[in-house]
Amino acid sequence: MRVESGYIELKGLRFTAKHGVLPQERVVGGEYVVSVRVDCNLEKAVGSDDVKDTLNYAELYQIINKEMQTPSCLLEHVAGRIGERILSAFPQALSVGIEITKRNPPMGADCDGATVFVRVRP
Repeated sequence: MRVESGYIELKGLRFTAKHGVLPQERVVGGEYVVSVRVDCNLEKAVGSDDVKDTLNYAELYQIINKEMQTPSCLLEHVAGRIGERILSAFPQALSVGIEITKRNPPMGADCDGATVFVRVRP
């Protein structure tokens, strides 16, 4: 059997963080939802059943959590940092898609949130 493609994805991670352009956002903080998809070769893990042959999603979460706790003005910047750290930590990563949604953005609209999506490659 040959594995054609694969990915590891963490969906709907919830954070309270202090990102935003407005000063109050950096003080009070807000709610964010993050999903990350890492495209990678999983063929070896499919055969071995050994965590060392895959991308450990607990380690992936730690990277995302650390970057979400570092305040930034722009979600694009946060997503870029997350992608860069993942590519650095996991050489088997082929590309990383990062989606960050700011729940209740301060723009006077009744909505589910404002979302940024960034895809990075080595």
